[in-house]
Amino acid sequence: MKRTCLALPLLLAILLSPLSSLAFEIGARGYYWFPSLDGTVKVDEANIIGDTIDFENDLGIEDEDYPTGEAFVGLGRHHLSLTYTNIDYSGSKTLTRTIVFKGETYVINSLVTSSIEYQMIDFHYQYDFLNLENILAGFSLGGVFQVKYLDGEVNLKTTGLDEKEDFTIPIPMVGLNLHIGLISDMLEARLKGTAMSYSGNTIYEIMADISLTPLPFIDIHGGYKTFVIDIDEDDVMLDSDMSGPYVALTVSF
Repeated sequence: MKRTCLALPLLLAILLSPLSSLAFEIGARGYYWFPSLDGTVKVDEANIIGDTIDFENDLGIEDEDYPTGEAFVGLGRHHLSLTYTNIDYSGSKTLTRTIVFKGETYVINSLVTSSIEYQMIDFHYQYDFLNLENILAGFSLGGVFQVKYLDGEVNLKTTGLDEKEDFTIPIPMVGLNLHIGLISDMLEARLKGTAMSYSGNTIYEIMADISLTPLPFIDIHGGYKTFVIDIDEDDVMLDSDMSGPYVALTVSF
């Protein structure tokens, strides 16, 4: 009986020892992104085909800067993260041409105020199929599965007209994440890219990042991010390129 009592804790320790050796990480990251915007939108209504409307040239929409929040957790080779960004562009301009938006005609010389806004939520799962973190300064390569969810609206308003169109677009994406330790536990570089193309729709996102760890649990980042979306869903065609530098701060344990 005593041998059985001693054997059970020993067996439990043996079974749990692989899990205890796995590195566990949890944390949060805050970004501030400074993208330039280049894009167009087209909204149809029933059998009325809308015009392709340029954000800057037709609507006077200008660049904006955006914060982003991310929470993440990792166990060994497995990593999960959830990211949220609220995109909100607006503009005001006198039309230099007549345009059709959601079945309505906005005539030349009309003063039009416009907005395009959406919530962007990203869920990431990454599996490191190559992990050499204990060799030299560290190196890993992981496969990434991402779901990008966009929920928003496009609105054009002028005297006597106020039309808006909602859109909700969930998009699965796949890609790779490369991590290189330049100076062990001090300076690191990352390059992540995800993409998806289907039925004439294309979306991709690329991030390049350098991070410095001046203190335990604190990382300071500088990088560049490109987010391109070219989709035609239901009555909305959105073609947008947001690209620019960002800074970020990570707290992790």
